[in-house]
Amino acid sequence: MRILVLGSQGLIGKNLQELVKDDNDNVWFFAGRSDANLLILSEVEKLFDNFKPTHVINLAAYVGGLYKNMTNGVEFFERNILINMNVMKTSVYVEKLISVMSTCIFPDDIEYPITEDKLHMGPPHTSNEGYSYAKRMIDVLSRNYNKQYGTKYVTVIPGNLYGPYDNFKIEDAHVIPALLHKMTIAKDTDEKIIVCGSGKALRQFTHASDFSRYLIWMLTNYDDQEPLIVSSEDEHTISDVVNILCEELEYDKDIVWDTTKSDGQLKKTISIDKLKRIHPNVHFRTLREGLKETVQWFIHSFDSCRK
Repeated sequence: MRILVLGSQGLIGKNLQELVKDDNDNVWFFAGRSDANLLILSEVEKLFDNFKPTHVINLAAYVGGLYKNMTNGVEFFERNILINMNVMKTSVYVEKLISVMSTCIFPDDIEYPITEDKLHMGPPHTSNEGYSYAKRMIDVLSRNYNKQYGTKYVTVIPGNLYGPYDNFKIEDAHVIPALLHKMTIAKDTDEKIIVCGSGKALRQFTHASDFSRYLIWMLTNYDDQEPLIVSSEDEHTISDVVNILCEELEYDKDIVWDTTKSDGQLKKTISIDKLKRIHPNVHFRTLREGLKETVQWFIHSFDSCRK
């Protein structure tokens, strides 16, 4: 296989590169922004012409944390729609395209646990609806390409991802990297930290390396036109994350919870029953294992990581 990975400089892409660095059976090309601007169709076409992939994994997205999503809905919608339209239009002649979505695309008002067939049963949470609707359209567009052009476009929905190589910029990072960066600074300055929300929101956090293993498996083992949820089943509150990070960093100051800030969705429990039916050995790191590894990586890579 000749596998082109788009958006490869982010969290999933970097973890995927680590997993396949010794793969001598396939040719991998990890494309970043310097290789093509995915917002421009002609640049996407040139990239495909140069590499001639048989398989494509699309990780590319315009992303940010909760509060950036709440204030920049237009940009999140427009840019993500355009990226995915350009990639799908150019992937018509490849053997398979795997597109990565997000759990935030599911309806806000829904019966739990969430399964793949509930995707279009209502609107997503208003806090990030621009991003959510754009990512949800990946499913719609993929199915229509498969129907109209006979393509093999499949989609996957990860849990809340974290791990080494994440974006640790406090102002627009997701919750775990933002908290880890905040605490590291606060420990050095001997200050308290303020955490947005009540800490009660529940999430199923999934290590990016674990998710990447399933992407590799999907290249040759998943052809279903319906999405596949890939996530740890374990649910943890944001408060749980804070407590583990405090232990790993040996941070002993009081935590100030800013309850004037939104928690986002308080709960969005997802089911991986479909994954367990079709995969022979489903396994994910525990949150404590994954956070310990991430903390060690962040401290070691502090001067060079995205922050």
